[in-house]
Amino acid sequence: MIYALVVLCAILAALFLKKEAAGEYVPAVILKGLASLCFVAVGAFCSPWNQVATLIVAGLIIGSTADVLLNLRMVFEKKGQAIFLVGILVFLTGHILYLAAILPLCSYKAACIIIGIILTAILMVWIFKRVTAKPAFKIFGVVYIGAIMLLNCVAIGNVIAAPSPFNIMFAVGAVFFLISDIVLILNTFGSEFRQSLRNTNISLYYIGQILIALSLQLLR
Repeated sequence: MIYALVVLCAILAALFLKKEAAGEYVPAVILKGLASLCFVAVGAFCSPWNQVATLIVAGLIIGSTADVLLNLRMVFEKKGQAIFLVGILVFLTGHILYLAAILPLCSYKAACIIIGIILTAILMVWIFKRVTAKPAFKIFGVVYIGAIMLLNCVAIGNVIAAPSPFNIMFAVGAVFFLISDIVLILNTFGSEFRQSLRNTNISLYYIGQILIALSLQLLR
């Protein structure tokens, strides 16, 4: 059942990309929502339902909601910017839940936080040189990237301190998620939209979420 859901997620995500590229935004939203429900279901099936797992499943659910919101901006173009910002805020909430789940497992909290702040500053300087965005988007971007960078630093810190199968798979999923978001920002606010980058963004995103969901079966 779990691996059937993974395959179904991949198929639905591919169909979503096809519909979105064709400008069929309503069916695209539906397909994206269904693809995201697949990784939520994977997480629910894999979860041992302890405190850590429950927070991660909640993060998966919120992520699936944000997926729909981000694509609704294409359906309701006049309110597209507001919907996009709400979607990013919802995603941020999901990252905070992921962070709340794994931070108690971290042996080097202060070091991870400091490294996360430094890497966020470096990454945002690099990104801002390559994109054009309104101040509101830049503020949201700094907070959002800061949260997912901190999540990655804590996840990798957990691997270094205690290289368990759960920690490793979760960290790999978080890294895929981070790279996906960087590609999304560059493609959305860069000089030119590229479908190839959109395909990369969505592929990395779903791989990341699936890995995070699958990591729950390794949590003990």
